[in-house]
Amino acid sequence: MVTKQFRGSLDEADLRRADSLGREIFSDIANKWALLIIEALGESTLRFSELRDEVEGVSHKMLTQNLRMLERNGLVERTVHPVVPPRVEYTLTEPGQALRVTIDGLCDWTHRYLGHIETSRHRFSV
Repeated sequence: MVTKQFRGSLDEADLRRADSLGREIFSDIANKWALLIIEALGESTLRFSELRDEVEGVSHKMLTQNLRMLERNGLVERTVHPVVPPRVEYTLTEPGQALRVTIDGLCDWTHRYLGHIETSRHRFSV
Protein backbone atom coordinates (compact mmCIF):
# COMPACT_ATOMS: atom_id res chain seq x y z
CA MET A 1 0.00 0.00 0.00
CA VAL A 2 1.32 3.41 -0.95
CA THR A 3 0.79 6.01 1.73
CA LYS A 4 0.56 9.66 0.82
CA GLN A 5 2.89 12.00 2.67
CA PHE A 6 1.74 15.21 4.33
CA ARG A 7 3.70 18.21 3.01
CA GLY A 8 1.92 20.95 4.93
CA SER A 9 -0.52 21.77 2.12
CA LEU A 10 -4.15 22.46 2.99
CA ASP A 11 -5.07 20.44 -0.11
CA GLU A 12 -3.73 17.35 1.68
CA ALA A 13 -6.50 17.70 4.30
CA ASP A 14 -9.30 18.33 1.78
CA LEU A 15 -11.60 15.29 1.94
CA ARG A 16 -13.23 16.29 -1.35
CA ARG A 17 -9.98 15.70 -3.23
CA ALA A 18 -9.49 12.11 -4.36
CA ASP A 19 -5.71 12.38 -4.04
CA SER A 20 -5.58 13.90 -0.54
CA LEU A 21 -4.04 12.35 2.54
CA GLY A 22 -7.16 13.44 4.42
CA ARG A 23 -9.33 11.27 2.17
CA GLU A 24 -6.97 8.31 2.64
CA ILE A 25 -7.19 8.64 6.44
CA PHE A 26 -10.96 9.16 6.31
CA SER A 27 -11.32 6.04 4.16
CA ASP A 28 -9.30 4.04 6.68
CA ILE A 29 -11.30 5.00 9.76
CA ALA A 30 -14.79 5.41 8.27
CA ASN A 31 -15.66 1.73 8.15
CA LYS A 32 -17.92 -0.14 10.53
CA TRP A 33 -15.23 -2.38 11.98
CA ALA A 34 -12.81 0.45 12.76
CA LEU A 35 -15.57 2.48 14.39
CA LEU A 36 -16.76 -0.49 16.43
CA ILE A 37 -13.22 -1.43 17.50
CA ILE A 38 -12.53 2.13 18.69
CA GLU A 39 -15.85 2.17 20.55
CA ALA A 40 -15.14 -1.24 22.13
CA LEU A 41 -11.66 -0.24 23.31
CA GLY A 42 -13.00 2.88 24.95
CA GLU A 43 -10.88 3.66 28.01
CA SER A 44 -9.73 0.07 28.47
CA THR A 45 -6.95 -2.20 27.33
CA LEU A 46 -8.13 -5.42 25.70
CA ARG A 47 -6.59 -8.57 24.32
CA PHE A 48 -7.41 -9.72 20.79
CA SER A 49 -9.91 -12.36 21.96
CA GLU A 50 -11.61 -9.85 24.27
CA LEU A 51 -11.97 -7.41 21.38
CA ARG A 52 -13.38 -10.15 19.16
CA ASP A 53 -15.96 -10.92 21.86
CA GLU A 54 -16.85 -7.22 22.21
CA VAL A 55 -17.32 -6.63 18.48
CA GLU A 56 -19.93 -9.21 17.61
CA GLY A 57 -19.73 -10.53 14.06
CA VAL A 58 -16.17 -9.44 13.25
CA SER A 59 -14.05 -12.20 11.73
CA HIS A 60 -10.51 -12.93 12.87
CA LYS A 61 -9.21 -11.61 9.53
CA MET A 62 -11.18 -8.34 9.63
CA LEU A 63 -10.23 -7.67 13.26
CA THR A 64 -6.57 -8.27 12.44
CA GLN A 65 -6.65 -6.03 9.35
CA ASN A 66 -8.43 -3.20 11.15
CA LEU A 67 -6.21 -3.35 14.23
CA ARG A 68 -3.13 -3.14 11.98
CA MET A 69 -4.62 -0.20 10.10
CA LEU A 70 -5.53 1.60 13.33
CA GLU A 71 -2.04 0.97 14.71
CA ARG A 72 -0.47 2.19 11.44
CA ASN A 73 -2.48 5.41 11.71
CA GLY A 74 -1.44 5.92 15.33
CA LEU A 75 -4.91 5.42 16.82
CA VAL A 76 -4.25 2.12 18.59
CA GLU A 77 -1.18 1.02 20.50
CA ARG A 78 -0.26 -2.66 20.44
CA THR A 79 1.74 -4.01 23.38
CA VAL A 80 3.37 -7.43 23.23
CA HIS A 81 4.29 -8.89 26.62
CA PRO A 82 7.33 -11.20 26.54
CA VAL A 83 5.67 -14.26 28.03
CA VAL A 84 4.92 -17.72 26.72
CA PRO A 85 2.46 -17.81 25.10
CA PRO A 86 2.76 -14.17 23.99
CA ARG A 87 0.17 -11.80 25.41
CA VAL A 88 -0.83 -8.92 23.12
CA GLU A 89 -2.95 -6.01 24.30
CA TYR A 90 -4.52 -3.08 22.48
CA THR A 91 -5.36 0.37 23.78
CA LEU A 92 -6.35 3.68 22.22
CA THR A 93 -3.72 6.38 21.86
CA GLU A 94 -4.48 10.05 22.53
CA PRO A 95 -5.61 10.63 18.92
CA GLY A 96 -7.67 7.43 19.16
CA GLN A 97 -9.36 8.73 22.32
CA ALA A 98 -10.08 12.04 20.57
CA LEU A 99 -11.67 10.18 17.65
CA ARG A 100 -13.73 8.15 20.12
CA VAL A 101 -15.45 11.36 21.24
CA THR A 102 -16.70 11.81 17.67
CA ILE A 103 -17.72 8.16 17.44
CA ASP A 104 -19.62 8.49 20.73
CA GLY A 105 -21.52 11.38 19.13
CA LEU A 106 -22.36 9.18 16.15
CA CYS A 107 -23.59 6.43 18.50
CA ASP A 108 -25.73 8.96 20.39
CA TRP A 109 -27.16 10.23 17.09
CA THR A 110 -28.00 6.63 16.08
CA HIS A 111 -29.82 5.98 19.35
CA ARG A 112 -31.68 9.28 19.14
CA TYR A 113 -32.95 8.81 15.57
CA LEU A 114 -33.29 5.03 15.41
CA GLY A 115 -37.09 5.17 15.60
CA HIS A 116 -37.30 7.88 12.95
CA ILE A 117 -35.03 5.95 10.59
CA GLU A 118 -36.96 2.72 11.13
CA THR A 119 -40.24 4.51 10.36
CA SER A 120 -38.74 6.03 7.20
CA ARG A 121 -37.41 2.66 6.05
CA HIS A 122 -40.81 1.09 6.55
CA ARG A 123 -42.55 3.88 4.56
CA PHE A 124 -39.93 3.60 1.81
CA SER A 125 -40.40 -0.16 1.39
CA VAL A 126 -44.21 0.04 1.14
